[in-house]
Amino acid sequence: MKSILENRPALAKQVGDVAEVAGYLWQKGWAERNGGNITINITEYVDDEIRGLKPITNPVSFGVYLPHLKGCYFFCKGTNKRMRDLARWPMENGAVIRILDDCKSYVIIADNPVCPTSELPSHLSMHNFLIGKGSTYKAALHTHPIDLIAMTHNRAFLEKDKLTYLLWSMIPETRAFCPKGLGIIPYKMPSSIELADATIKELEDYDVVMWEKHGICAVGENIMEAFDMVDTLSKSAQIYLTAKSMGFEPEGTSPEQMEELKIAFNLPK
Repeated sequence: MKSILENRPALAKQVGDVAEVAGYLWQKGWAERNGGNITINITEYVDDEIRGLKPITNPVSFGVYLPHLKGCYFFCKGTNKRMRDLARWPMENGAVIRILDDCKSYVIIADNPVCPTSELPSHLSMHNFLIGKGSTYKAALHTHPIDLIAMTHNRAFLEKDKLTYLLWSMIPETRAFCPKGLGIIPYKMPSSIELADATIKELEDYDVVMWEKHGICAVGENIMEAFDMVDTLSKSAQIYLTAKSMGFEPEGTSPEQMEELKIAFNLPK
């Protein structure tokens, strides 16, 4: 069967970037078994031929009404699919879905009937929120960075913006490249609507959100940008944990130094 990516270089690049990031997640040890999820809004790359494709599945409800997604198309990692396999064979381990006019269900249109990620309600809720606020963000990433998850097992780090300022202070790049910091969501059942709602609330102020004892979620204009923010935060966490393992509390950049960075780079907060 002809792939939806054939003769569509722009769309193929988007899926290729997802595959590349999936490989990074596996190499970093952030994607055990089928851990982690990726969705990207590909609506702008969809032509009339794709719009005319017949579904290869029956409609599936995702359990929540998302009015801004009517007629949108997404590439999604498949549920129970491994990132290491998504990296090698993206169209066998992911699928293109179309959101139906009822705004609460989808059909798969290509290439194979691969059921999307179990976190689909959370991901689609994020995309709906982003479109609703006029954002240019198109990608949502969920993964399991070892160092950052470990830090959420310390109750003191769960206070609002505690981790943000700690991680900002470890290396200047974190303040510059993750300027909104890190939102925190207390533990909630994975794949639940409750988790989706809490994530949306945090995205009003942050681009990256920690799910306590579970993982991290990031949104960006593309999947590389979302990955880079998580990667930068993870580097800061590694610096902190390495210093602690050497037996001392890292000094960190001072509030005055971070304020200088804020002014120099015209950063929020």
